[in-house]
Amino acid sequence: MIHTPRIVIAGTHSGVGKTSIATALMAAFARRGLRVQPFKIGPDFIDPGFHQAACGRVSRNLDGWMLSQDANLQIFERASADADLAIVEGVMGLFDGRSASADQGSTAEMAKCLRAPVLLVVDASAMARSAAALVHGFETFDADLELAGVLFNRIGGARHADLLRESVAAYCRSTAFGFLPRNEKIALPGRHLGLTMAAEALTPECLSEMVAWVESHIDLDALLALAHDRSPALTTWPAPQVRPAGSKVRIAVARDSAFCFYYQDNLDLLTEFGAQLVEFSPMSDRELPPEIGGIYLGGGYPELHAVQLSENRAMIKAIRRFARAGAPMYAECGGFMYLTEAVVDLDGSEHPMAGLFPTRARMQSRLAALGYIQPESVDAGLWLKSGEALRGHQFRYSAIDAMPSEVCRVYQSPAEGYRIHSVLGSYIHLHFLSCPGFAERFVDHCAQWHAQWCAMAHTDVI
Repeated sequence: MIHTPRIVIAGTHSGVGKTSIATALMAAFARRGLRVQPFKIGPDFIDPGFHQAACGRVSRNLDGWMLSQDANLQIFERASADADLAIVEGVMGLFDGRSASADQGSTAEMAKCLRAPVLLVVDASAMARSAAALVHGFETFDADLELAGVLFNRIGGARHADLLRESVAAYCRSTAFGFLPRNEKIALPGRHLGLTMAAEALTPECLSEMVAWVESHIDLDALLALAHDRSPALTTWPAPQVRPAGSKVRIAVARDSAFCFYYQDNLDLLTEFGAQLVEFSPMSDRELPPEIGGIYLGGGYPELHAVQLSENRAMIKAIRRFARAGAPMYAECGGFMYLTEAVVDLDGSEHPMAGLFPTRARMQSRLAALGYIQPESVDAGLWLKSGEALRGHQFRYSAIDAMPSEVCRVYQSPAEGYRIHSVLGSYIHLHFLSCPGFAERFVDHCAQWHAQWCAMAHTDVI
């Protein structure tokens, strides 16, 4: 049973300030001594970093398209079991998702799954009475959704707040819980994949300013009461027990400013299947961690750190040796780019990389791919079964040159995924809970390779 008080922070559309408000609320309640568990709806990797910085707990992704309802509820239950409050940040607009005619993948779908009250963030910078029409439309669009309140952002002053309050009270059933003025001190800088990473943007001073912002302009006591009063108990099915008796193998996970996009539940699932995860930095480390049986290279920003990655030839040589020895390696998006011959920046400069895949990754000024994708395996091989479908997401500004035909393709077209040795490289960010067998077989392969390598009388694994 799930009993955790919970609130979903939604928006009328992207860019209304959901992340700033959700992060500020998490920090404000955490500073009151509450154990706040953060969540992010959708496949975003960046916003969860702001959440963790705000309340000191790892933020989890919930996704109605990549994952089943049971999987989402199990993630929510495990993460929030010891929390006093769960704050869930939505994705895009409240009803935006995979489809124009259904709520799959939307904030609304997840709010209904969690039976959570929804706070709608409205950018009120250019409206007054019209705000009531907007809120009323959101209230009546889906009768099964509990739109409990409104937070007006970017208001012009006290008189503007009064007009908004009066219009909502006259025409809407939702309560206006807050009226937030513009505050340039808390502006979060952007980058081509969204906001900059929390470690770069969210200073202690900025976070303190954000807390003061919401404490001064939102009724936090009323929000907490709302979460307690309108979060009914939820029944969940127990998750399958997959934990082995002990660790099977050490798997190295690339983790630095260039490689920082991972679903926490992907990492947890690898651990449950017997992996001991050890982090390393392709940017600064000169060698791989010792005694490892495999590597997981996640996404991130290799294009921003291409010079440093390229200049670390010792690490590139170690990666090559490891792959050519037949060791399992899984690389997605930025990790895949790192394993190509070179990353070519917008100025046309080439930065040589590991060179396992005979192609180049070229940065573009416009999006190359965006959205959910369900890759289907071509044949059984590595950690895929023939015809097996997985689910994931793409969000990238680079594209590769044509891959030579002799390189093994692991996914049905148009999904891009390739195999060299025991290396699988793809632009797709997979969610392992969409196909747990993929993660299990990857861990087993790493363990088998490591055992065979050690049996060949090598005293040191590469």
